[in-house]
Order: sequence, then C-alpha cells, then structure tokens
Amino acid sequence: MLRKGCINGLRALKFGKVCYIQHSKFTCAPCIAYFGGQRNQLLDTSMLKLPSSQIQFIPKNAFSTSSGKGSSDDDSGIDPDGLPTSNTNESDPSSTPLPPAVPPLALSPQNIPENFPIVPVIAISGSPLFPKFVKMIEITDPRLITLIRRKIKLNAPYAGIFLKKPNTEQSDVANSMDELHRVGTFVHIPEWDDLGSKIRLLVIGHRRIELIRPVVEDNVEEEISLPVGKRNSLVRRVKRAAVKLTESLNSKPSNNQTSSSPPPSSEDTTSIKGENQSDSNTSGSSSSSSSSASTLLDNVDLGASSPVLIGETINLYHDLYENTQEIKALSAEIVKTIRDIISLNPVYRENVLAMLQAGQRVADNPVYLSDLGAAMCSAGDTEELQAVLEEMNIHKRLRLSLNLVKKEYELGRLQQQIGREVEEKVKQQHRRYMLSEQLKVIKKELGLEKDDKDTIVEKFRMRLKDLTVPSSVMEVIDEELNKLSVLDNHSSEFNVTRNYLDWLTALPWGVTSEEHLDIGQAKKILDEDHYGMDDVKKRILEFIAVSQLKGSTQGKILCFCGPPGVGKTSIANSIARALNRKYFRFSVGGMSDVSEIKGHRRTYVGAMPGKIIQCLKKTKTENPLILIDEIDKLGRGWQGDPASALLELLDPEQNVNFLDHYLDVTVDLSRVLFITTANQLDTIPEPLRDRMEVIEVSGYVEEEKLAIAKRYLLPLATRNCGLDDNRLLIDDNAIKRLIKQYCRESGVRNLQKHIEKIVRKVAYQLVNAEKDPPILVNSDNLTTYVGQPIWTSDRLYDSITPPGVVMGLAWTSMGGSVLYIECTHKKPKYFYQSTNTTDSHSDSSSDSEEVSNKKGILQVTGSLGKVMKESISIAHTFATQFAASGAPCFSTTTVIDNDSADSNNNQEQCMLNPTESSKAALFLQESDIHLHVPQGATPKDGPSAGVTMVTALLSLACGKPVRPNLAMTGEISLTGKVLPVGGIKEKVIAAKRGGITTIILPEANRKDYDDLASFIKDDLQVYFVQHYKEIFPVAFSINLEKSIIQH
Repeated sequence: MLRKGCINGLRALKFGKVCYIQHSKFTCAPCIAYFGGQRNQLLDTSMLKLPSSQIQFIPKNAFSTSSGKGSSDDDSGIDPDGLPTSNTNESDPSSTPLPPAVPPLALSPQNIPENFPIVPVIAISGSPLFPKFVKMIEITDPRLITLIRRKIKLNAPYAGIFLKKPNTEQSDVANSMDELHRVGTFVHIPEWDDLGSKIRLLVIGHRRIELIRPVVEDNVEEEISLPVGKRNSLVRRVKRAAVKLTESLNSKPSNNQTSSSPPPSSEDTTSIKGENQSDSNTSGSSSSSSSSASTLLDNVDLGASSPVLIGETINLYHDLYENTQEIKALSAEIVKTIRDIISLNPVYRENVLAMLQAGQRVADNPVYLSDLGAAMCSAGDTEELQAVLEEMNIHKRLRLSLNLVKKEYELGRLQQQIGREVEEKVKQQHRRYMLSEQLKVIKKELGLEKDDKDTIVEKFRMRLKDLTVPSSVMEVIDEELNKLSVLDNHSSEFNVTRNYLDWLTALPWGVTSEEHLDIGQAKKILDEDHYGMDDVKKRILEFIAVSQLKGSTQGKILCFCGPPGVGKTSIANSIARALNRKYFRFSVGGMSDVSEIKGHRRTYVGAMPGKIIQCLKKTKTENPLILIDEIDKLGRGWQGDPASALLELLDPEQNVNFLDHYLDVTVDLSRVLFITTANQLDTIPEPLRDRMEVIEVSGYVEEEKLAIAKRYLLPLATRNCGLDDNRLLIDDNAIKRLIKQYCRESGVRNLQKHIEKIVRKVAYQLVNAEKDPPILVNSDNLTTYVGQPIWTSDRLYDSITPPGVVMGLAWTSMGGSVLYIECTHKKPKYFYQSTNTTDSHSDSSSDSEEVSNKKGILQVTGSLGKVMKESISIAHTFATQFAASGAPCFSTTTVIDNDSADSNNNQEQCMLNPTESSKAALFLQESDIHLHVPQGATPKDGPSAGVTMVTALLSLACGKPVRPNLAMTGEISLTGKVLPVGGIKEKVIAAKRGGITTIILPEANRKDYDDLASFIKDDLQVYFVQHYKEIFPVAFSINLEKSIIQH
C-alpha cells in the first residue's frame, strides 16, 4: 500500500522509490505536517501499476534506536544501500506487515525515523553535541521558537544541532550557511519547557548528519486548510506520475529491473509541475497553494543573508572498520585515561556514569567510546571537538578522542595540584590562627596578657593620666569608654568609637609649650632670618612685652598683607622660633569645603576632625602658632563657605569654646597665635577682615633688595650648590643691574631664582674647567649668565613728556608701578591761535558762538575698570569746569599736534588770561578727545588716578607739557578736592625706581609718607595738596603760591 497524497511518497516516486507505511497512523513527518495528523487514505499499489519488485519495504526495526549495520556500534542508522528488498508477491497478504493494534507513541525510541531529511536547524556555541548524549539548550529567537512549537504540536519533535563557527554572532539562528559547521547531530526532543519569551529543550542526539542546504519552510496552516478538491488534485498528480514511471520501467528489459529504479527524467518532473499548475488553475485555487505543495519537489536556494531555520540534511555513516589490535589498544588507552581522570576528581565519575548506557560495554564499542571521550572533555577547544564529530574514520576518530582525554587528564592533574597547594596554605593559616587563639587564652588565664578590648581601654586611660581634661570632656570620654567595653570587637560601631576615643585622648588638654619672652633674643632671631619688615618685627616685640608684663600670653590674630615674595610666610616661622612655639601651617587658597576647618560628622564613613584639631594633635600643645596662608583666596562651593567658618575660629571671643563637628566637644583656642597672609584685602569678607589686625608688608626698594641678596640669598644659593666665597664673587653693580633690569617686582623671589641661576652656571664652569676660580660676575658679563635684560627703562618717555601726557602712580598686588595717562584730540571743533590783536580775539569769540551748542566725545581705552572709567568722567567734568572758571592758562597757548610741540617755548611763565581759559574750557567741552592708558592687555581699576587725568586733560587743552620727572597720585572729586589713596610706600618706591624727582601726594597721606625710611625719601621733592588748584602751578612750573606746601 502507498500512502495517499504522501509528500514523501511523491519524493520517493521522483527518485524511483515508494514510501511504505506499516500502519494507519502517520509516522512520516512531512505527511503529518501536510494532513495535520489525520488518518490517511491508503492507495493500492495496483493503481500505480508497479511490479512488486519495485516496492521497497521498510521493516519495523528501522525505527529502533539500534544503529549500524545490524550491530550496536553504528552511529547513524541503516545504510540505504544495504536495505533488504522484498521478493514476496504483492498479492500475498503475508508479505505485507499488518499495522499494530495500538500504534506506538511518536516520541518513543522505536518511533524515531531513520531518514528525516528536513529538520529545523538549531545553532549552538561552545561544544558540539555527540550522538547518544543529552544536552539542555535554550532558544530565544522568536522565529525558531515558533517553528519548534509547531513541530512539537505536529508530533515531529526532531531537529538538527549544528555548531557555530568562531567569531560569529551568538544566536540560536545562523544568518547564513557560512556561519555553521556542516556536520551536526540529529536529535529528538523528549521534553521541553515553554517559558514564553524562550523555550528550554532537552535534546538527545541520535546520529551524525550533514547540512546540505537551507530550504523554505512549508506553510502548514495553508496546507491544513486546503479543500478536498485541491487534495484530490494532488492525488491525481501522484497517480499520473506513477503511471509514467510504470510505463518507463516496463519499456526496459526485464533483466535490468532491480530493487532500486532510476529516478524519472527531467521531462517527467516538468510534467508533474505543469500538471500541478494546470490542476491548480482548474480548481480555482491561488498559485501560493501550488507552490507550497511542491516545495519539497524543487531545489530552493536561499540567499546568504537569509536566516537558516530549516535545512535539508543527509545521514553520515562511518567507514567500515575491522576491530584490529591498534583499535583495541586505542580503546584501552582511552578507557585507562578516563579511569585516571575519574580518580583525580570524583565529579568526573558522575558525568561519565550519566553518559554511559545501561548494560553497555564501552570498551567493545569504539564508535561510542570515541564520542564518550570527546563529550566529557572540557580542555579541548571547539575546533578539536568538532573535528571528532566530523571524522568518519574510526581509527582517526579514536586518536583525536585520545588526544582530548589526555589533555583533560593533564588539566585535572594541574587542578588537583593547585587545589592541594591552596589547601595546604589554608591549613597552615588555620593552624597558626588556632595556636594564636590558644596562646591568648593561656596568657589570659595566667594573667600575662589582657583582652584586646581591655588593652585598648587601658591605653586610653594611660593617655589621660597626665592631662588636665575639662570635666565636660571627661564625661564624654567615660561614656564612650563604657560603650566600648560592651561592644563586639568585630562590629563597625566598635571601630567608630575607638577612633573617636583615639582623637579625644590624643589632644593636648592643658599642655602648653614654655614661651621665650626675652625681647632681645627675639629681635636677634627675627633679624637673622629677615631684613627689613620693621612693622612686623615691632608688632611681635610688642606682643612679647605685653605678655612679659602680664605674666601670661594670650592668642592674637594677625594678618600680614603684601605683595608676593616679601617674606610673609617665612617670617611666621621665624616668629614661632622666636617665641618658642610649635609651628603649623595650612593653606586655604581655593578651599571650598567647610569640613576642612570644622571637621566631618561622625556618622560619615571615614570622618575625621578639621585642620585645627589635627594641628593640636600634631603639635601636642595648646599654644602653637598657626599660619593660615592665602586667606584672600578662599573659595566657595556647595559644601559651604569656609570664610564663614573662620569667623568663629578667628574671633577671640568665640574661639575659647571652638566646636569641631567630629569631636562635638568644646576646645579652648584662646592661647593659639593665629597669623594669616594675604596679597590684597579687597577679596577678604569685611566681617572676617574686622576680626584680624592687619599689618601691611610692603615691597622692597633697591637698597633693601641689595642687602637681602648679599646677606641671605647669595650665601644660601652657594651653599646649596656646594660653592664657597673663594670660588664665586658677584659685584654689587651686577646685583643692582640684576635688580633694575631683571627683577623689578616688589618681592625677592624672582631675584632668588636669578641668583641661583648664576650660581649653577658658575658651578658648571668650574666642573667643566672652563674658568679657574675665583669667577667674578660683574655688570659687564651679567648677560652671559642670565641673558638679555627684560626691562631697560620704566618710562615710556624721557624727562619731558608731550602735552596731554602725565605720569601717575599705581599700586597692585605685585607692588607699585608708574602709570602713564595719555590723551589727545581726534577732531577738534575749532582751531585757534592766540595773538595780541583784538581782531583775532573778536574773530575767536564769533567762532566760539557758532559751535557753542556742539558737544564733544570722550573715548576711553586701555582695559580700564568701572571705577577708573568713573574717575575719567569726573576728571573731564572738573577739568572743563576748572578751565571755564578763569583758572590760569598759557598766554601763548596754541592747540597743535603733540608731535610738533616746541619744548623750548613751553618753559615760559603762565599768566592769568580769562579769554584763553574760556577757550580751553570750550575745547574740552566740544572736542573729540581720546584718553588712553598704555599696556592695554593689563586690566586696570581703582580711584587713585583722578588728579593725573585732570592734569592730562588741561595739558592737552592748553597745549603745554607738565614739568619733567613729575608723578602724582590722588583721587579727585567734582569740586576739586584731592582725596587720600593707599599704597603710598609702594608708589613712592616705584617713582624712585623710575627716576622721578617730584611727587604730588594728597595731604591726608602725609602720615604714610613720614613713616617711610629715610633712604626711601632721599632725593625726592614731595608736595602735599588738598585741592587741585594747588596742583596746577606745580605741574606747569608756575610760581608757587603760599597755599602750596613744599616738603
């Protein structure tokens, strides 16, 4: 009997074979997929008109799990070429096996088909699956999950497991055939667990298969829903194909009839396809149904980019072999190695027992033994395991498997050795720990040692023995000690409490260092380390004198403000040495975290006290000298404002009970001497600045720098470089030139760098034998050591400046400097020239009337700040008012270009001329004036250049330059009042450095000038003024009035 409408039957016809069914239940998977498990209708073989010799019978044992050619060691089932053929008569009922009364289950071992070419393709990574072995896999690809679910539902739970090649995407589905190894394992799925987004499968390998090509999946749902007419059409096509096959066979000689007929010709196949299409058109069905039905009849080649979900496979059979002595030896060696592996690790025993079949002798089955050796190995790589699966020669397969198990044995032996060494170390550590614990117990029983907790508590109490701890603090310490005694040693709270007690008991409660109150000794120490700085030294000596009279010392808060490099930080260390106090320095420049000063809360992990408490613990005294450096550069962030935290610290009324966040107990800081340093006071908050006693530390003049270089810098540099006075001599003129042309800043830090540079080059010359000692450095060869000068002159102009240019004085954080104010007219509204005739005067008056309604423009450049721009506006307004009020002006004034000014004519005396004053006022009011401050790349701001700007504007309006070597400073008001300014010492030093002989200062700054050293005031002529009308005669060389005070 031939299954009616059987697709496999149709394929069998194509290749000259007939599919034979033993019972009415579908066992052919394509038929199950086509008819949906319905009971089929049988077609009598007589309808095909085939002789019985052409019908191939498939025995029942073909579906059993036993493989090979009748032996148990075959790995892929019955060889198709070796199948027995039936010679029985087709009319004999005994020759046709009867179907069983109860059909067996589809998933039972005896129902696994020997030939199942179309299978779902499952790609795996890691290691391949071998026949006769079990593997648990999970599938996450939605397309493959849908396919597996449908196959299981149709009672065809079979698949092909293929290993993916290295360096490919990790997925359950291969994107192309190139990503898979062609040799895999045919498996069936006895158990599965559908988890929704994924499906877990238990698969059992049965035989080796080779993937030939991918195929298009049958549209099962459409085929199940085909009407009866379309099914009959397919039956008719089968009948016609069978008739043609019969006719072709009968036309051949009878002696050529064998059990295996040749496949039909291509014309027959074409006719089948054509009839398929014609029948489909006749029945009115769509072309999709026809193409779906003929999917398995045609070769379908998918593109390289299409995923491989279903593939056509063929069974692979191992080569015939004889059980030779070599194969027996290889099998025995594999068995021996497996036994050695099992002896190394008992875990392998469970794995091997799970792989062995019950009641099977593995040593006598080299096919299964080779797969067993490869399946249990984890040391081999993927390619080696795949090579065992692909090898069809049993002898070579055994050798490959033996190589793998040998590697596995070496790996297991190495693991055992490492494990033994680790175990030995652990045993030694455990033994040492046990002995240590026993020793502690023995010592504790004998009274030789106390418990760790008791030892810690005793250590803390010993610290407090010689300290004078306040009662409030002692209560906290006792409470924490009691808490510590009941805590477990290994708890986190124990460590927190121990650290807290460690800080509390480490502070110097009541401990102070003995101070030296000898004024003479202190003055000697201060003079040894620093030259000058008389204000600072005098204040420290006053502090010592007060402490000596009072009999006790109190803390003070001093602030040293001055330019960089003047010795603010270094003198603090000298003060600590002079007072015999411990010295502690910390910088607050850029600090933005309050916890750096006040400490962290104890609740935080890694909390610690602030810098002040750390200072007390380090110095071990309650009266150290604490230097807070760069207080003018405090930062501010989301962690808080450190300047606000310093308010409590630097307030003598509050630091008696300073509270640190970590300690949470009050600490007395009233005996601490606080010294802060700053470059400028403007950036320090006013409440904080009010709590400090500010001492101005001004820059050094040339004489002071020369003395510092000879007394301190040069000996220090030669000592650090290994030189002495006999090898290097530096002339005073060389140092003076170094100060004037290389190191003009207020401090001496840059001067120290240049001196060290000279000493290093001299040391190189001595070592290299370029010169013989002593080496003399003078002003002539100075450039050989330090290069070309940086500054050649401080002045942009020589002794005489053109009209509209006046020298001012500035004060910055780097010290004092000269500052020129330049102004000129761009497009004057009118030009005039003074004459002695009345006609010219009348003409000028008429011209003035014509332009009196016009207003000039004042342009300002030079990177000036807001305050300085306001001073320029005030100066312009006052200069116009001053000129219009009948102030003295030059009788021969001519508004001309600055470059053509005749300096000889500018020396004539001034006289009062109201007409000329009116013209100067009109010029300032209606001309376009450009005022510029040189060095535009440097930002400038401040109120101290008002009088300089007024003088520059009047000089431009009058066309007369100011007197030579004149500099001035002071702020101007709208009414002409000259207001005081700061930085008098720095400005005077800068003026003297620039060769200035005449200086104009506000009257209110006379006291600042009187405090200067005599060598600074030498060769200077200074005028102190209260109103600008006192400046005008001095600036333009007019006979001095009685109101001007000459110093």
